[in-house]
Amino acid sequence: MDNTVAGPGSPARAAQIDQLYREHHRALVGFLHSRLGSNADAQELAQEVYLRLLTMDDTSQITSPKAFLFRVAANLSVDRLRMRAVRTHAALEPPPEAQPHESPIPEQHATAIEQVRGLRAALAELPPKTSKAFVMYAIEGREFSAIAQDMKLSERMVRYHVTNALAYCRERCNRPETI
Repeated sequence: MDNTVAGPGSPARAAQIDQLYREHHRALVGFLHSRLGSNADAQELAQEVYLRLLTMDDTSQITSPKAFLFRVAANLSVDRLRMRAVRTHAALEPPPEAQPHESPIPEQHATAIEQVRGLRAALAELPPKTSKAFVMYAIEGREFSAIAQDMKLSERMVRYHVTNALAYCRERCNRPETI
């Protein structure tokens, strides 16, 4: 295959992208899966990489299509990981200030903030797999089967991690404060 990509809409370009897909798709998905820890996300982003290549107006600057595929994939994976981090962080953050007519009783608001802080601290004390499984289940709302697939564990082990995290968080949050 030559090192440049033909113009948009041309049969030659479609053939080149088809060949790129056949040659590099498995490696691209593997690369994305290793970065994201999710086969579904890896497949989705791989499709987006090829879609971007297909819809580009000017590809004359692309001298190495394979390198371009992996660079776009790396950038998209960083974006996806940032989006996950924002969602997880937002789920653990206390809600924004309520409207004046909906404002909670100050004691309730302070208690809720302390509970969120306690939950964050408890999650930080857990082993990484246990914390990750719990966040994926309780905060992201994912199914045990999907978590098991992403983490390369059995569903039983995911349930074990989530149950342990839940028990630990309950115990940690209900522990009396010491001075």
